[in-house]
Amino acid sequence: MRVHLIDGTYELFRSFYGAPPATGSDGREVGACRGLLRSMLSLLREPDTTHVAIAFDHVIESFRNDLYAGYKTGEGMDPALWAQFPLAERLADALGLVVWPMVEFEADDALATAAARWADVQGVEQVLLCSPDKDLGQCVRGDRVVLFDRRRKEIYDAAGIEEKFGVPPASIPDLLALVGDSADGIPGIPRWGMKSTAAVLKVYGHVSDIPDHDLAWSIKIRGAKGLAKSLREQRADAELFRVLTTLRTDVPLEQRELDELRWRGAKRDELTQICEEIGDVAALSRVPAWI
Repeated sequence: MRVHLIDGTYELFRSFYGAPPATGSDGREVGACRGLLRSMLSLLREPDTTHVAIAFDHVIESFRNDLYAGYKTGEGMDPALWAQFPLAERLADALGLVVWPMVEFEADDALATAAARWADVQGVEQVLLCSPDKDLGQCVRGDRVVLFDRRRKEIYDAAGIEEKFGVPPASIPDLLALVGDSADGIPGIPRWGMKSTAAVLKVYGHVSDIPDHDLAWSIKIRGAKGLAKSLREQRADAELFRVLTTLRTDVPLEQRELDELRWRGAKRDELTQICEEIGDVAALSRVPAWI
């Protein structure tokens, strides 16, 4: 079996900015939820879709905001998008999906926890992290846990992650800590660009293992002296950023057994009501099974 773990926050963002706007029965914007509905129905109609869960950032802030004041917040998010998150969670539940609305943790942490929890369960052939988010690349394990970009229909196993980012999955948190990740409010360390960082991490693997002085480096790269100096002066920041970019695998998910993720069908009454709210009753004809 293949386990599909969905980044609901990404799906909602993608639908909001990629699908036409639409107004629901009460006059509010529901276009992103319409897009989410059709995306999930497309997935559920695939013959190998049997075990599915979806995670949302119920609130944008998490424990990481307590560690670093500059970490991402919900400030600046389009109110028309933010207002659709509760409806999206209701919609996913009505579809019969296991829904993880994250508060203290982030949606990515829930997906990382689920991948770690069920990847080695007997009968699991593959866990697909359905998102193009590079943060989730750190969870990839060989071809057992992979990153699946559903929009581009691209699958990245461990070799694919290394080819795309220049480092193996285990070094993705270090790469993001040094280079920075503007989407999450992580500035990175000055001078550390993608190419040089990947080259250094290919040798040392983790920020903590990079020597303070370039003369101790076993790799010769242009600008090594400046890189080493910058890291030496801001090593505490680099270590903090790595904590921020490392996904947690200890989220207290309610489901303990894999069979609890089995998709058994949509909830007819609940889904019909939501489809009426968002003005997309026609989508009901595409539901492959009902509870």
